[in-house]
Amino acid sequence: MPLSSMTGFARSEGSGSGMIWSWELRSVNGKGLEIRLRLPPGLDHIEQRVRERVSGRLARGNFQANLTVRRDVSEPGLRVNEAALDAAIAAARLVAERVEATPPSVDGLLSIRGVLETVEAEEDEASRAATAETLLAGLDRALDDLVAARLQEGAALCAVLAQRIDEIERLTAAAEASPARTAEAIRARLAEQMAALLDAAPQLDPQRLHQEAALIATRADIREELDRLQAHVAAARGLLDKGGPVGRRLDFLAQEFNREVNTVCAKSNDAGLTAIGLDLKAVVDQLREQIQNLE
Repeated sequence: MPLSSMTGFARSEGSGSGMIWSWELRSVNGKGLEIRLRLPPGLDHIEQRVRERVSGRLARGNFQANLTVRRDVSEPGLRVNEAALDAAIAAARLVAERVEATPPSVDGLLSIRGVLETVEAEEDEASRAATAETLLAGLDRALDDLVAARLQEGAALCAVLAQRIDEIERLTAAAEASPARTAEAIRARLAEQMAALLDAAPQLDPQRLHQEAALIATRADIREELDRLQAHVAAARGLLDKGGPVGRRLDFLAQEFNREVNTVCAKSNDAGLTAIGLDLKAVVDQLREQIQNLE
């Protein structure tokens, strides 16, 4: 499976079922999958289906969907409010009983506020279902484009990560081949240090110094760290080849890379080996930064 980024944008729009609509989808980095929806009033009934579609296509990322809908303008209907009409007629009769007046006309009664009402066409169950299917089909098209955008960026990220892993392998091999790691170089450095100590303080016990030197030499060995770095390189390449939502596992590996490199730098007592360790640390930091974008 190819790698996927968590970053992307997509838009789809169209018309149907008596409306004009548009979806805008955005996703950015996130520890898990967080879905935020902005739906127009009256469309809450599709929210759960939208969430199911999104979670079926994406594994990680902060996802936001914005739906805008504009209904096709149609002529409103008219309806007589019979209660208001009865009240108006009763009032007119009451007035007519007290004063001499002309009976109210039809147009006069209808002009009274509240007697004649405008009504919008109500959406029946079939129309409601058709609206939902139209909007969800548009969402599916937008999700297709979003997934494609995330995959495209994921392919670019894969190439960058592979370069960083190659560089880690190269620097690990350089540390492996460093002349400072040979037994002769370690003995020479320790002998020089012990000679300086004996010159400064002749009363020190040479036998005890040799024991301490042997212990220091053992602690300075970075064989295990180099072996683990090589194993992490192989594991990282395996995850890149596997693909899919492997961002979390790669992030864990990057932390392991960082731990081993820090130990190499801490154990080093040679300028050349320290320089390699610092270069390794810089590349591992770049690796971790790029991994944060992966699903």
